[in-house]
Amino acid sequence: MTLDFQKADGLAPAVVQDYATGRVLMLGYMNEEAFRKTVETGFVTFYSRSRRKLWLKGETSGHRLVVKEISTDCDADAVLVKVEALGPGVCHEGYVSCFFRRLEDGQWKVADARAYDPDAVYGGKK
Repeated sequence: MTLDFQKADGLAPAVVQDYATGRVLMLGYMNEEAFRKTVETGFVTFYSRSRRKLWLKGETSGHRLVVKEISTDCDADAVLVKVEALGPGVCHEGYVSCFFRRLEDGQWKVADARAYDPDAVYGGKK
């Protein structure tokens, strides 16, 4: 079986989940090359839609994602990547997870504390 990268213009959504806790850390997109590099290297690589190039998660911050397990859905057009996160957080805004806002009473509220200072890590470039 191969993954179907054709349904979404050559990309497959990649849900990233912490292997130990089960917390969803982020959502990214992979093309065939990013998926192949992820499998070959053991570190999560995405395709950046805005920059139109491959992006090794952690290439700037050092907060890499070590692959522990990869699954696909029933249509083989999305992947779930269970990882060990190296570093204090995955989110470029300084949080453990990109899903740090929660809808409460119709308003998005920050539900987590920052895990690190993003300006110190990225030097104002995110």
